[in-house]
Amino acid sequence: MSRNKDSDGGWRTFVWNSEKREFLGRTGCSWFKIILFYVIFYLCLAGIFIGTIQALLLTLSSYKPTYQDRVAPPGLSHTPPSEKSEIAFTKSDEKTYEKYIKTMNKILQVYDEERQQDVLKYEDCGDTPRTYIDRGSLDSDTGMRKACRFRRSWLGSCSGESDKSFGFSEGKPCIIVKLNRIVNFKPKVPASNQSLPEALQGKVQPNLIPVYCKNKREEDEGKIGEIKYFGLGEGFPLQYYPYYGKLVHGQYLQPLLAIQFTNLTMDQELRIECKAYGENIQYSEKDRYQGRFDAGASS
Repeated sequence: MSRNKDSDGGWRTFVWNSEKREFLGRTGCSWFKIILFYVIFYLCLAGIFIGTIQALLLTLSSYKPTYQDRVAPPGLSHTPPSEKSEIAFTKSDEKTYEKYIKTMNKILQVYDEERQQDVLKYEDCGDTPRTYIDRGSLDSDTGMRKACRFRRSWLGSCSGESDKSFGFSEGKPCIIVKLNRIVNFKPKVPASNQSLPEALQGKVQPNLIPVYCKNKREEDEGKIGEIKYFGLGEGFPLQYYPYYGKLVHGQYLQPLLAIQFTNLTMDQELRIECKAYGENIQYSEKDRYQGRFDAGASS
C-alpha cells in the first residue's frame, strides 16, 4: 500500500508541485516562454509559406497557361461516348439507343440558333472554312472575346432537327466529333497530301483540319459502307481557333463534325477508327483519344 501511495504522490506532484509552483514540470514563466517561442516559430513558417505562394502567383497569368508547352496535342472525342469502346443498339428497339439520343441532344442544345443571338458575344465568321481570327493577345485584358456562331443546321441529317433519332432508328447512326479545347492552340492544316490517307488526297480544302474514318481491322473492310460527313466542311475550320479560355471566352463554341454511317453491316461487331489530320496533331498508342479514336459498332 505504501508503494502505491508513493507512486500516487509522485504523479500528483508532477502534475502540480505546490512547493516549486510547477505545472507538468514547468513554472509559469517557463510555460510562457516556450508558448511564445512556438507562436513566433509557426508565424514565421506561415509567413514563409504565404510569401512563396504570392511569389508563385506573380509568375502566373489569369489568361495564359504558364507551361503550355507541356500540354499534349488535342484529343478527338465523340458523342455519344462508347461504353467499353462500343456503341451497341437495335434499330427496332428504341430503348437500346434512347440514351444515345439524350446525350446528343444535350451537347447540341448550346448550338441552337436562339442561344447565339447576342451580338456582343457572337458573330458570323462565314459559312466556308477560313483562316484563324485574331482576337488579341492572351496577356491583354481586353474584355470578353466574341465567339463564332456555329449553326446546328450545318450538321444536316445528324443535327437532330429533321431526324430526332439521329439515324439510329434506320440503322444509320450518327456521331458528333470535336477536337478537345486547348487554350491558344492553333491546329495547322496538313503539310502535304502524302500525310493523308489516299481517299483524302486531292480533296482537302484550305483552312480545314480534315477527319477521316475507316475500318480498323482488315476483316471489317467492305462492312462499314458509305460514310457521310456533315459540318462546315468535312473537318474543323480554322476560323474557330484559337480558344482564349473560359475566363474571357466562356461562350466559345467548338466546331463540330457529324459523321453518319449509312450502310453498316448488321448483326456484326465492327471496329471503326477516325483520325484528325494536321501538321501539329499527333497520335499516341498510350492514349487512344489523342488526335483519333476507335470504337466498336454493333447493330
